[in-house]
Amino acid sequence: MLIKRYRLFFPSMHSPLPFAALLFNAFVWGLAWWPFQHMHQAGLHPLWATACMYAVVLLALLAWRPGILQQVRAHPQLWLLALASGLNNVAFNWAVTIGDVVRVILLFYLMPAWAVLLAWRILGERPTPAALLRLALAFTGVVLVLLPEGAPASRLLQNLSLADALALLGGFMFALTNVTLRRLHTVPGPARMFAMFGGCMLMALAVACIGLQVGVVEPFPAANATWIVTGLLLAGVLMLGNWALQFGAARLAAGTTALVMLSEVMFASVSSALLGAATLNTRTVLGGALILLASLLAALQFRRPGAAGPH
Repeated sequence: MLIKRYRLFFPSMHSPLPFAALLFNAFVWGLAWWPFQHMHQAGLHPLWATACMYAVVLLALLAWRPGILQQVRAHPQLWLLALASGLNNVAFNWAVTIGDVVRVILLFYLMPAWAVLLAWRILGERPTPAALLRLALAFTGVVLVLLPEGAPASRLLQNLSLADALALLGGFMFALTNVTLRRLHTVPGPARMFAMFGGCMLMALAVACIGLQVGVVEPFPAANATWIVTGLLLAGVLMLGNWALQFGAARLAAGTTALVMLSEVMFASVSSALLGAATLNTRTVLGGALILLASLLAALQFRRPGAAGPH
């Protein structure tokens, strides 16, 4: 779920290839839940899977840009980016593996609301009336998704599963990643990318070790052809998806990129419903519609002349 969040802003072009590239990236992340669940069924917990895959990605990045470590050492402030992006990826991958995929994706897409609050606190950007409207829409949607019909509001947290909590944490960390990227805009792109990949590997290892001690994560399994092949293929596809994102986002307006990336929800919803990994009810659909409307309004904000960001 990590590098799809890393956007470059350049003028748009008329070729359909950038749109196709962004759709491919959204398709990859919309279906990423399936290989994670497949590896989990083969005995590999998603945290171990995340650590292994990003180790492979890091090695590939080091082979491509051998001098990248010098750039990272020159910018110690990248630790916050590594922490935020790592926990974002850890939470998302774990959540889509153990939870209802549609519910997880919808809760994760609360990120525009978190971004408003974080930008206010970290960047000093006071929320506009439109931003406050998006906040209200998003949090109303969350209540509909999490709270059963007829249940009092006091039961909201009682109905929070581990997957729900991870999805909310992932969305919050995604928003923190985006805000941090804006704060570190002067740092070279390859250094930021390495910090994000490295954060994914290190945070996955750290959380897996803690989870192992408290009994919520299974030990690292013996080598198994199923999860080894699946993990290697997924690592390759995620790298290809990242390239597609860079290609598409570099050639389209930021608002267009954000709108196209919302198709991830469609890919995840359709695939998980067809494969029996999600259930839909009226409250989930209505709550999801409000959350997506908030995301859509945030994306459209990019398209307004002079808009500075997603808030």
